[in-house]
Amino acid sequence: MSQHPKPVGVLLAGGLARRMGGGDKCLLPLGDKTLLARSVERSKHQVKHLLLSANGNALRFARTKLPVIPDVFADNPGPMAGIHAAMSWMQEHDGDNEWLASFACDTPFFPTDMVTQLEAARTGATTIVVASSGGHMQPVFALWHRSLLPELAATLTAGGDIPWLQHWIAERPHAVVEFASEPCDPFININAPADLYHAQDLLSQIG
Repeated sequence: MSQHPKPVGVLLAGGLARRMGGGDKCLLPLGDKTLLARSVERSKHQVKHLLLSANGNALRFARTKLPVIPDVFADNPGPMAGIHAAMSWMQEHDGDNEWLASFACDTPFFPTDMVTQLEAARTGATTIVVASSGGHMQPVFALWHRSLLPELAATLTAGGDIPWLQHWIAERPHAVVEFASEPCDPFININAPADLYHAQDLLSQIG
């Protein structure tokens, strides 16, 4: 059992899914469940409250019964905006909580003990703990300290190109936790139709 209070969690579903032809990628079926349903199942027990970061009409996600948190910033600036919006919600609704855990909705096999493993790597100076697999950082799967909220807002309002999330993380006190990538990478994500077919083949191995 974790010695820390559970963080607030956010499932990031605000992407434009261009390589999948647009629309809500997280609502695509994988086996007998949607990608979103699988993500909810794998994350909800890891966190105190689970939020869904998404833009547009929230009614299309009504079945999840999750609070749907839109970006504060316009024009779909990416996952950083979803993390910022969720942390803003946390500040208003759960102000004593220090940590936000983020997950992606297009990654159906992420570890069900991810938060526990990330928490074990926290130190007093660490403001971000991020997952890695196969030696590659998985920047959307991370713990974020609430003190980062002003920095997130400053980056999103600075103008110009928003930095890649992994580059932003690298410039701040962070820890990296390596997850086993055998027999398959738990952070396989669905970007194109071929990825969905591959994930279907993996279902019997991973569940």
